[in-house]
Amino acid sequence: MKKLFVYTAGFFAALVALVLLAPVAGLLVSGLLLAAGLHYYTESTSTFGKVMSLVLALAGLISALSNIPGFIGLVAIAILYYIYKSRKNEKVEIFSTTEKKEEDPFTNFEREWAKLNN
Repeated sequence: MKKLFVYTAGFFAALVALVLLAPVAGLLVSGLLLAAGLHYYTESTSTFGKVMSLVLALAGLISALSNIPGFIGLVAIAILYYIYKSRKNEKVEIFSTTEKKEEDPFTNFEREWAKLNN
């Protein structure tokens, strides 16, 4: 019964993702406008350039925030991804809680120094 529920949810998520493909593309364009505006703001040296870059970034932000169907499409795509990974019995980690093992650079230095002295 659980598999039936998962496959039904996957089917509906796929339908929603296909229907909302155009708003997701619009959300992508809005994000690109926002990123371009912020990039050109940091690179600009003139006040006029900074103002125009902020206007571009603000237009992208407003366009992205008003694109609610695009966000719903992203959620549907995330659900499809989760179902795909759970079907292959892989653990899905959205936010990794494991910390990366950092090596102490002084340990490596001491090991190499010991090799040179021997």
